Amino acid sequence: YAEPMGKELSRRRLLGALAASAALAGCGTQGAPGETGQTASQDPNDDTITWANWTLYLDYNRKTRSFPTLEAFEEETGYTVEYREDIDDNVSFNGKVAPQLARGMDIGYDLVTPSDSLIAQWIAKGWAAPLDKANIPNAKNLLPELENVAFDPGRVYSLTYQSGFGGLAWNKERVPNGLRSVDDLWAPELKGKVVVLSEVQDTVGLVMLAQGVDIDKPFTAEQFMNALAVVEEQVDSGQIKQVKGNSYKEDLINEQAWAAIGWSGDIFQINAEEGDKWEFALPDTGGTLWSDNFLIPSTATNKAGAEALINYYYRPEVAAKVAAWVNYMCPVKGAQEILAKTEPALAKSEWIFPTEKLLSQAQVFRDFTPEEEREYTEAFGRVVQA
Repeated sequence: YAEPMGKELSRRRLLGALAASAALAGCGTQGAPGETGQTASQDPNDDTITWANWTLYLDYNRKTRSFPTLEAFEEETGYTVEYREDIDDNVSFNGKVAPQLARGMDIGYDLVTPSDSLIAQWIAKGWAAPLDKANIPNAKNLLPELENVAFDPGRVYSLTYQSGFGGLAWNKERVPNGLRSVDDLWAPELKGKVVVLSEVQDTVGLVMLAQGVDIDKPFTAEQFMNALAVVEEQVDSGQIKQVKGNSYKEDLINEQAWAAIGWSGDIFQINAEEGDKWEFALPDTGGTLWSDNFLIPSTATNKAGAEALINYYYRPEVAAKVAAWVNYMCPVKGAQEILAKTEPALAKSEWIFPTEKLLSQAQVFRDFTPEEEREYTEAFGRVVQA
């Protein structure tokens, strides 16, 4: 484990600070994102870029209450970035903006960073703007293994922002023997102390892997529903206390939960400030591997600005600063060599720069067909909202 930059800032305090920053950043906008009611059009004179991201997903400086790399981009380019931590999970974010996207209306964002599964949907529905690679020359720094992905062959519409693993997390004091399998979450002593992710690909995906199903290959509806039945049983019995998006971290911090299906970088982040209380591991039957990706909505009003911002974050020296703070997998070639000089422990972290062995222990959940998307998402929603 290696501590991220900015570790002097408590993540618990930071949540409040970032919420305040987001509120201030939004003061100059007309209405909330997704509520503008205006048909999108490009403004060549627009110097504001509005970016929707997940929480705790960009380097932050407590003293200046700013995001250093973002501030440097603004100073260098003259753009103003309204940075909004508006993504808690893919389903809720999509639900907020999909009606406007379907009507070709401005959703208030020029750049978003959803996960693979949502990217696939937006591309299929024509809600993603093709990237002008002439404006993103640093796209050449994308790791070769990420250049061709099933949901976006040739990377026409997207570029990876960060990647990570879905696996098991636990409080080392409360769960002294640790967790090795998904089934360990269902131990009687953990009843009411388990939180799982509201991302179907991670929560159901881990259960499917535990049942011997390869989630990166074709599987049947019966196999999916068999795994979902396990989740339903544990929710109904009270074994699972909460099903949450990115905010599950707070349940671990305040010990409302002792164990979780969670994401790799989150656990290393909260460890940095809260006294190294948690452990993260992939289950013995395998974990999930996912990416959150830069994407420009088809309704963006400042596409050129968004492309300039993507290009900036694909500079190895900038990507290294972000990786050092968020502790997720870095998609940019050259960042590891830079970190080796400034943060050698981080440069050796297999969670940021994974080994082939670690990658072999995780699978990327395959894309759903549109029919599966409706059936499986609705079924999962009924279970977790019961």
